[in-house]
Amino acid sequence: MLELDLQRATDAAAPDDEAFRRWCELALRQRSADSEMTIRLVDEAEGRELNHTYRHKDYATNVLSFPADVPDELLDIPLLGDLVICVPVVEREAAEQGKALQAHWAHLVIHGCLHLLGYDHIEDDEAEEMEALERQLLAELGYPDPYADDHTDSITH
Repeated sequence: MLELDLQRATDAAAPDDEAFRRWCELALRQRSADSEMTIRLVDEAEGRELNHTYRHKDYATNVLSFPADVPDELLDIPLLGDLVICVPVVEREAAEQGKALQAHWAHLVIHGCLHLLGYDHIEDDEAEEMEALERQLLAELGYPDPYADDHTDSITH
């Protein structure tokens, strides 16, 4: 079971709660344990501040993933971690890349959830594995390959 805390810290339009739950559950279905996570939707100022604080990059990025790094014996809840998604960046990227906004949202939520599960894309082989899983999950939702004909990676972090 997924315990999802969705924090809307911006007035900008975003998908409904059920869409976020559906995308998270799909990305996390390989995890047999219960999961507790937070998604915080932010504006550009907060997104920039968080990216600067935690990644030393002075711009707002689309999604930041903060995996819970607490030993199981110290915490009696299935805390997976937090995602911070910058709504204006998601909207701008979708428009610039000619992608359907809902498909881009789904991609970024799934991408962030996979980071919480330990997937990464620093090394080429890890990136290939993560992107293949993203493609598979998005195809199950009926969305196109987010990396097809893409001259720049749609994940900006």
